[in-house]
Order: sequence, then C-alpha cells, then structure tokens
Amino acid sequence: MPLALLALAIGAFGIGTTEFVIMGLLPQVAGDFGVSIPTAGLLVTGYALGVVIGAPLMTVLGTKVSRKRMLMLLMGLFIAGNLLSALAPSFAVMLIGRVVASLAHGAFFGIGSVVAAELVAPHKKAGAIAMMFTGLTVANVVGVPLGTLIGQHVGWRITFGIVAGLGVIGLAGVAKLVPEMPRPEGVHLRHELAAFKNAQVLLAMAMTVLGFGGVFAAITYIAPMMTHIAGFADGSVTWLLVLFGLGMVGGNLIGGKFADRALMPMLYVSLGALAVVLALFTLTAHNKIAAAVTIALIGALGFATVPPLQKRVLDQAHGAPTLASAVNIGAFNLGNALSAWLGGIVIAAGYGYTAPNWVGAALAAAALVLAVFSAALERHDDARSTVVTSGAPAKRQTPVHH
Repeated sequence: MPLALLALAIGAFGIGTTEFVIMGLLPQVAGDFGVSIPTAGLLVTGYALGVVIGAPLMTVLGTKVSRKRMLMLLMGLFIAGNLLSALAPSFAVMLIGRVVASLAHGAFFGIGSVVAAELVAPHKKAGAIAMMFTGLTVANVVGVPLGTLIGQHVGWRITFGIVAGLGVIGLAGVAKLVPEMPRPEGVHLRHELAAFKNAQVLLAMAMTVLGFGGVFAAITYIAPMMTHIAGFADGSVTWLLVLFGLGMVGGNLIGGKFADRALMPMLYVSLGALAVVLALFTLTAHNKIAAAVTIALIGALGFATVPPLQKRVLDQAHGAPTLASAVNIGAFNLGNALSAWLGGIVIAAGYGYTAPNWVGAALAAAALVLAVFSAALERHDDARSTVVTSGAPAKRQTPVHH
C-alpha cells in the first residue's frame, strides 16, 4: 500500500478522535460553561449535522481545485475548528468551532476515498479505502480513550489542542506524501450531480443510512444499557467502548479485504449477521461476558460494511464519483442521527434500555433487503442490456462486384 494512505489515515485518526471524544467530556464542558448536559449535547448534534451539510457543500466548493489541494484545505479547516473549540470563551463559540471542524469531515473522507482508490490497482480499491478508514477505527481504540483521560484530568481544552496538533501532522502528511491528482478533464459539477440519477447510487446510500444506523441505535445507549441492565460499573463503559473500537478495526480490514473479492456477498453476510447479533443483544445485554463479546461483534460487523458500501458508491458513480462519495459519508452520520432518535423514542415509550437493539436489528435487516433488491435490479439491467445488444440487427453488407 502506498505511503500516501498513511497520510490519509492520520487525518482520519484526528477526525475520528474529535468526533467521538466530546461524548466523554460533556460533563466537564457543561460545567465550565454553566450549561446543562442536554445543552452540551448540542456539540454532538451540531457536529453530526455539520457533516451531513458540509459533505456536499465542501465537495461542490472544491470542484475547481485539485484533490490534493482540497484535502489540504480541509485539514486546515479541521485545525481551525479544533483550535476555536480549545480557545472558546463561551459555549456558543465552542459550538461554532465544532461545526467548523465538522465541515471538513464528510468531504475529507469522500475525496480521500476517491484518492485512495486511485492510488492502487483496481482489485485493491476496497482495501485501500479500508486502510484510510483504519485511522477512524483506531481513533476509537486509542484517540478517544486517551483524549477523554487527558480531558478529565488535565482539561478538555488541552484535548482539543492536541487534536488540532494531529490535524497539523495530517496536513503535513498530505502535503508530503499524496501525489498531485488533478480532477479528470471534462468532469464538472453537472457530471457529479448526474450520479444521483443512478438508482444504484441512491440504493447504496440508503443501505449506508440503514445499515450503519443499526449499529448506532445500540451503541448510542450503551452506557445506560450496560450499567442498568448488565450491571457494569460506570467506569467500565470506557473499556467496553475500546472493545467496540477493536471490533471496528478488525471488521473494517476484513470488509476491505473481502469486498475486493466479492462485494455484494460481503454485504449480505455482514448486514445479515449484524441484524441477528443486534437482535440477540436484547438477551446478551443481561450477562456481562456475553454483552462484552456482543459489543465487539457489533463493532466488527458494522464496520465490515463500510469499505464495500463506499466502494459500491464509487463503482456506481464511475466517471464522477467525488460528490457521491462525500454524500455517502454524510449518509453514515444521517444514519447515526436517525437511529439515536428512534432509539430514544422506544426508551421514552417505556420499552426499556435494550429496546434500541430491536430498532437496530430492524434497520440492519432493512439494509439487507435493499442490498438483495439492488443486486437483483443490477442483474435485471445487465440481462436486458445483453438482450438488447445481442438482438441488435447486424449491419447490412453491400455486395462488392468485381
């Protein structure tokens, strides 16, 4: 794998850390600014919405810029947002800093996926995408726990300052290691938008929303589920999330490896198994060991879908994949927001802390149905194209007289 993938992975590590570390620092931030925990939760919501909006916006703004330069500009935006958060004199300013940092998220992963895929041979594209996303998964194993520990003992501002420093390293890596890759000639915004007329692109994005939404339906409420149902101490939630992160790392690498061999079968297996495991989590959540194993499996199966889903979008939006790729990253965050909302509804309705697992299982099962339908539609279109081609009348030959 090219060294340029390491630069992309470092950027992904910083982005993954800043996205998730705030969840463990909400009490400290709320206390310093004198706001309630639910109000401080806007720092999470604002970031997610910023990703959804920023992914297409920043990609469109970068249509006239080379991909390498755009990646550098996005890392600069990421650094600025985290510095603003670290130095924020008020909650409102910190919220602005979070949104500024989030604007780089979707476009960085979207453009980065395209760059990663172009750096390697066609049969290694999903593996290259997975390598970049490894930075995001490792962030959940190393960056988030360390950032939380530093924030709780030294101060949350130091954490965001360090994250900004990670952005500087990522920026330097992109500048040094990523080759100049100008946009393909003749590809304009209208070509990028045309990809959304492809039903297969939209189906892949719907699979992203539902499939990854299934993961976060359960993980969003992991703390009350594990402390109230499984009987873990509050301090155990951190290492349980590390288990989830380890599962993400393994699943991401496996998903990238097998997606290059058999993309749709990989999706069938991962989405189907994810639906089953999430349904079983309603039972295993009552046992500490079983719950810990299930959390790791959810991380593995959930992230095993990421490389194939991202590659599916790139394949179906061939010729102008940059915007579609970035929007698909926004789809992951849309799935997070949707599933967290649905999970909150069933808990508020009195169905208990394990109820979001059923929501997650239903979402993953729905994604599997879409995957099967997408493949069937593709086979139908291919068969019709073959019939039309084979049934085309041969050109009439004009006899030649000597």
